[in-house]
Amino acid sequence: MLPPGPGRLLRTGLARAPPQPTPLGYCWALGGGGRPGVTSRGRGRARREGCAPGGGGGCLRPSRWGSSGARRQVRRGRGLGAPHPYPAETRYTPPGTAAHGCGCARAAGLSHRPSPWELYFKNLSKQKQKQAMEKNRNNRKLRVCVATCNRADYSKLAPIMFGIKAESEFFELEVVVLGSHLIDDYGNTYRMIEQDDFDIHTRLHTIVRGEDEAAMVESVGLALVKLPDVLNRLKPDIMIVHGDRFDALALATSAALMNIRILHIEGGEVSGTIDDSIRHAITKLAHYHVCCTRSAEQHLISMCEDHDRILLAGCPSYDKLLSAKNKDYIGVIRIWLGEDVKPRDYIVALQHPVTTDIKHSIKMFELTLDALISFNKRTLVLFPNIDAGSKEMVRVMRKKGIEHHPNFRAVKHVPFDQFILLVAHAGCMIGNSSCGVREVGAFGTPVINLGTRQTGRETGENVLHVRDADTQDKILQALHLQFGKQYPCSKIYGDGNAVPRILKFLKSIDLKEPLQKKFCFPPVKESISQDIDHIMETQSALAVDLGGTNLRVAIVSMKGEIVKKITQLNPKTFEDRIELIVKMCVEAASEAVNLNCRILGVGISTGGRVNPREGIVLHSTKLIQEWSSVDLRTPISDSLHLPVWVDNDGNCAALAERKFGHGKGVENFVTLVTGTGIGGGIIHQHELIHGSSFCAAELGHIVVSLDGPECLCGGRGCIEAYASGIALQREAKKLHDEDLLLVEGMSVKKEEVVSAVHLIQAAKLGNTKADNILRTAGTALGLGVVNILHTMNPSLVILSGVLASHYINTVKDVICRQALPSAQAVDVVVSNLADPALLGAASLVLDYTTRRIY
Repeated sequence: MLPPGPGRLLRTGLARAPPQPTPLGYCWALGGGGRPGVTSRGRGRARREGCAPGGGGGCLRPSRWGSSGARRQVRRGRGLGAPHPYPAETRYTPPGTAAHGCGCARAAGLSHRPSPWELYFKNLSKQKQKQAMEKNRNNRKLRVCVATCNRADYSKLAPIMFGIKAESEFFELEVVVLGSHLIDDYGNTYRMIEQDDFDIHTRLHTIVRGEDEAAMVESVGLALVKLPDVLNRLKPDIMIVHGDRFDALALATSAALMNIRILHIEGGEVSGTIDDSIRHAITKLAHYHVCCTRSAEQHLISMCEDHDRILLAGCPSYDKLLSAKNKDYIGVIRIWLGEDVKPRDYIVALQHPVTTDIKHSIKMFELTLDALISFNKRTLVLFPNIDAGSKEMVRVMRKKGIEHHPNFRAVKHVPFDQFILLVAHAGCMIGNSSCGVREVGAFGTPVINLGTRQTGRETGENVLHVRDADTQDKILQALHLQFGKQYPCSKIYGDGNAVPRILKFLKSIDLKEPLQKKFCFPPVKESISQDIDHIMETQSALAVDLGGTNLRVAIVSMKGEIVKKITQLNPKTFEDRIELIVKMCVEAASEAVNLNCRILGVGISTGGRVNPREGIVLHSTKLIQEWSSVDLRTPISDSLHLPVWVDNDGNCAALAERKFGHGKGVENFVTLVTGTGIGGGIIHQHELIHGSSFCAAELGHIVVSLDGPECLCGGRGCIEAYASGIALQREAKKLHDEDLLLVEGMSVKKEEVVSAVHLIQAAKLGNTKADNILRTAGTALGLGVVNILHTMNPSLVILSGVLASHYINTVKDVICRQALPSAQAVDVVVSNLADPALLGAASLVLDYTTRRIY
């Protein structure tokens, strides 16, 4: 039985009674029967009986307080009869301070205990403060703007906000509140943020009432009009935006257009309704992404987002809810559902309109209420969100008398701390809220998911889907199947450690990085469509090969034909080299017009470690001087007004084989380049492997002997120290100095430099020492290939370069002797491409620029 109303208590002289739930928390519902969720009755009677604010008689709803001075006093927790609109246990109270209020929470026997995640951030702050202050003495704080639009997104953003606030030596927190937070009909939930001890820097009234499609559009427009002034004033370094609401789209659009970095929470997920489109639109505007599941991460990557700017952290709300189940929940259940309700013997219902099919969602809500009435269990019904169609859903509730039905408690808002306790101990949750398929799984509470609003979401086994909820019997049958069960807890959406990961991610953001977003587009198959320009002209690429000695530029056609090639000596200085590259490219592009070739872009093959995403040579080989930390893309692109691709010469050789050579159509193969040095490239599942720091396929530096000759890299026993052109030249000079190189039929002129060519010639003419050196070099290369076979297990190995034909037989012999039987079936062939470096550079262009859709 429900307790008597406060009006009756005042008349009978009783001192206290349990407080009643309201959209704002706990307070006395003056007059009337004290019904939960109804706070508008009896205010006149209360004032007549001397219970107005300041009179010490009771607690009126804050939106009705008379003076601005009284409102300010109440916000500060001062004054008689001016309580907090939330009970103490729902507020964040800093350690060492008292929780102000009217005593309603104390009357319910509840007290505040800091949650584990609050204690975590308190302790973390103490431990790291001294160290962090020293480290960041010369660094300013990161200004983080958190914008919250409604009760749902605040439950996800609040843990992050607490974390940011706790690490004030690193961050400066700015809070912007807009949307339904500021609407009385939806609980004025901005007060919840104030009671969590956050300073709200800006309140923006952005909702145009009407609860239809046009009102949603107008609300977005109104937000776009108001937000620029706020962002100009706050000047945040980064804005945190959550989820998929239309308010969030306005936030992301404003921030993106004003050159403010955006961190998007919960991107990459899939669900029904217009929310899907809005979520993905925000993803494309956001610079950084925090996702909750592995699938969401993969979706973001598939949407061409930069993998380096995606954090798989888990859902921030899990940091709080995983520690919530063991709290004192009996009092919370009694307050919201009545004294006679036991755990696992009630239902929580939360259903929102589906904006893409409003009529059907209203009909489904009506059937849901009919089924709940027939099921005859105590039910807590939360009002829907502010989407188009919510007004009609509220009308359905009132038409069926839900607010006055003895088995129902209809409320506009429940504080998140208490809401998770209610769903954790419910017999069942029903509706179409994302909370049902995300947070509730952490408790194993049975869930009935109605309709298509959450289609595509990952769910645990506790969720029963009724996607075609078109009859009352279907919903009723689902209730009978689910009510009272207990499922295993699932942590699909988080492990309780999301916030520390997010804070670490925020600290890693470099504000000096370019603001412009970059997308990582995957390779796309060639299009067979043509237009008249393609028929009349030959699609071609400018290919540049930067070698240790020569600099070559070629026009390469789509079929791999080298139409024109220009060769010059490679200058020794950076300035001269860049100037010559640009000059040769301009000449080749002009010549292309006369040859009826359309240049689609420029591809560059160079030695050293290359970042192909940025077009930068990170570190060069010793063969090319002054060639580290060089931006090749910008000067050439600016001069030719063409896109430019850059990659390592070994990788280019592998790409040339994939497009024009033995590797065409092969899923997994390795290319080894034997020349002045030893390099290579790896193709795995048709894709080139670059590695985490662009250092993959440095095959020449596979160690095959612990005490071998010294390599140019500084190590010993590398393949390159045995089998490269430089290594063979070294051995040839030794033989020549000992007069052991020349045999009958050979001669070396006095001014001629001894090279690997002389060693190979001597071996062919019967010089056993020269032949042994070549055999040792081939064996070293073969051992390296065996290591590759045991690591990558390719189906094909291609030997490329001038020395390949001299090594092929020895390599095959080593594979037969040393490789595992399962790896010996590999094909080892010599490349048939005349110029793999140039063809590979051309393929960089041709693979990416010949995509057309008609």
